[in-house]
Amino acid sequence: MVGFDPRAQGVPLSAHEAALAGSAAGTVTRALISPLDVIKIRFQLQIESLSSTTPGGKYWGILQAALRIHSEEGLAAFWKGHVPAQLLSICYGAVQFATFERLTKLVHDKTILDSQTSGVHFLCGGLAACSATVACQPLDTLRTRFAAQGEPKLYRNLPHAVSAMWRSEGTLTFYRGLSPTLIAVFPYAGLQFFFYNVFKRLLASHLATGKSEENLKSLLCGSGAGMISKTITYPFDVFKKRLQVGGFEEARVHFGQNCLNSS
Repeated sequence: MVGFDPRAQGVPLSAHEAALAGSAAGTVTRALISPLDVIKIRFQLQIESLSSTTPGGKYWGILQAALRIHSEEGLAAFWKGHVPAQLLSICYGAVQFATFERLTKLVHDKTILDSQTSGVHFLCGGLAACSATVACQPLDTLRTRFAAQGEPKLYRNLPHAVSAMWRSEGTLTFYRGLSPTLIAVFPYAGLQFFFYNVFKRLLASHLATGKSEENLKSLLCGSGAGMISKTITYPFDVFKKRLQVGGFEEARVHFGQNCLNSS
């Protein structure tokens, strides 16, 4: 169950347990989707068309991009930035789920509202995601830059990237793209928790209550909620990625046009 539920059987999750669960889920998910995430970032940063009918850019299709990255940079390229990405997943999942658990419990304790309604989940989910975003934005910026750089690499490892960015661009560079991220993350996370709650209620009457059925229900609800919320707020993610690589054009000169060679 996501969020504080006074009607739940057994001992409810504490904020620490929710943080641990969120971190574990984020870690496993990040390891599995990293190759797709690298391809997504390359698409987001490419100025040229992604159309296969008029392929003007370096990448114009998922399979084509995967084959080209593999041939030019090797299999390990699909896990570029995996260390900051995993740290991001652990940190973000922990802060988001712990905050969401605390906020829904606060609603139950301090108001007359039902903590398990979709509206409460939307508000608490959005606020929890904003907290996690502010806490983890530097890791997100680092992860984007590692995934965006080609060969030869501009950053050798995580300590070198932190040092180079801090010396050449200053502390605020770690928070590039924070504004569009905050604008997007509230509705994104709010809608994610909202639709999860809606789908959970819709499926409650169609699936049995066994453990395996509950796991399947959580998978279906989480996947559907994430797909809808990501689609609605996706343009802001593109804005964020473009801002995060500002001043980083030297590492992207082989990927086509960018701010350095298109101005």
